[in-house]
Amino acid sequence: MKDVKITVMRKALYRDLMEKYEGGSEYGCELEEGQVFISRNSLMPEGMCQSAWSVLYPYVLGLAAGADDYFDGWMKEKGTAMISCADGFRPVTFYLEAGTF
Repeated sequence: MKDVKITVMRKALYRDLMEKYEGGSEYGCELEEGQVFISRNSLMPEGMCQSAWSVLYPYVLGLAAGADDYFDGWMKEKGTAMISCADGFRPVTFYLEAGTF
């Protein structure tokens, strides 16, 4: 299996949606833009957000197993994917790259 490099590309915060719909959560994502994780053997890297991992895992598993062209040309570079976590108030976008790191 290939390793998969996971880079935090962007963090967003939708205050208008939070004010209108969120129930007062104090949660704040601790990941930082530019932060890098390496998944080996398709395992969750230490320090990765569990909630984000639940969304990333199918793509990490696919890339690690050799998938290289998700959705027929979606990405410019083969063996990569751009995936966001499922937090509708504070989404984080990750760039995944298969290879040896």
